[in-house]
Amino acid sequence: MYFDFQIYYQALSYTWVQKTWPGRRRMLVRLLMLEPVLGLLQNIFLVLDYLFFPALWRQKVVAPVFIVGHARSGTTLMHRLMASDEERFSYFLYWEMFFPSLTLKKLVRGVGWLDEKLLQNALYRRLQAWDERTFAPFRHMHDMSLWNPEEDQFVMNGAFVTQQWALNLPLMHQIDLFHLSDLEPGRRRRWLRFYKECVKRQLLYRGRGKTHLSKNPIMSGWVEGLLEAFPDAKIVVMLRNPVECIPSTLKLVEVSWASKGWSREDYLPALRALTEISFNSFDLPRQALAAHPNVPHACVDYRNLTGAPRKTVEQVYEALGIDFSPEFDEVLETQEEKEKSHSSQFEYSIDDYEVGALEIESRLASHYERYDWPRVGEGEVASDTEGGSK
Repeated sequence: MYFDFQIYYQALSYTWVQKTWPGRRRMLVRLLMLEPVLGLLQNIFLVLDYLFFPALWRQKVVAPVFIVGHARSGTTLMHRLMASDEERFSYFLYWEMFFPSLTLKKLVRGVGWLDEKLLQNALYRRLQAWDERTFAPFRHMHDMSLWNPEEDQFVMNGAFVTQQWALNLPLMHQIDLFHLSDLEPGRRRRWLRFYKECVKRQLLYRGRGKTHLSKNPIMSGWVEGLLEAFPDAKIVVMLRNPVECIPSTLKLVEVSWASKGWSREDYLPALRALTEISFNSFDLPRQALAAHPNVPHACVDYRNLTGAPRKTVEQVYEALGIDFSPEFDEVLETQEEKEKSHSSQFEYSIDDYEVGALEIESRLASHYERYDWPRVGEGEVASDTEGGSK
């Protein structure tokens, strides 16, 4: 299959020279001993899938739906609302992305069956406890769990192509996973092929006859490539006032880096690279869709989604040419009340970062005009209140 040795070498080289970083030894063990073995095993099992599951040869990915947009703009909320249309959509749960191989997923399910029958779910209870210890401290920022739908670009960890490394190591200024079109064409095709192969397996695993549903802020830079790999794809672009979502994202990633022992001096170059990516997250989807005007798509203002989730999802379905069933409408009615009952207080300030509100408004002026977002002096944002979903 595929393993990106270029990214691997960059991550290893950077870690090697970090003599004072407290996590250096642990990361070197992971990079030198664990990741190569895992990558090899993942790729072996991905090949074996074609032997054990002949239907994979015939599996198609038909009209997938990709939700993109700047991080913290409502991509998670839109994804989880649409994912509740269980009869129509297939998607990855977070735990499933650790096992892109269909064979491995089946083995994990087999272990789960044995745990239930022989151990009264003892392993499952321990996994739940680990999940709570690991993710609960950060759920005020992002509701994450092994059993939640998540950003399915994580499934490419088997190829060492995943934004997880951007959270572990402050290397966004050196490792660019966002600007897919800037890659050498052959490498770009290999990334997309690996991702498509993972989606095919997920559909065969528990999504036969369904439509793949994806959400990935990082894929805001991949829209052109996605349309190359999936010509019948449909795109949902989430949009939120940049003065709100840009500092919110910078804060979220900064918290991740700081928790791993990196100083601000260590991650400042990566933070600046992420700031530039933030501007591109607004511009690139719009440019790609302008170049492909026949692609079914919907652009969704965050305020509409949080203010009227049910109505907004119905409008998205109409724009994408998807039937909005009465059964799903009932599910959405329940989900709408659930989302409105949640709240989070993730505090951040644009003043904490080098980029200012006036620069954001100037560089993204056309978006401000189109969506009539309030500008400096018209309103002040001090916290994130997306109902626990980002």
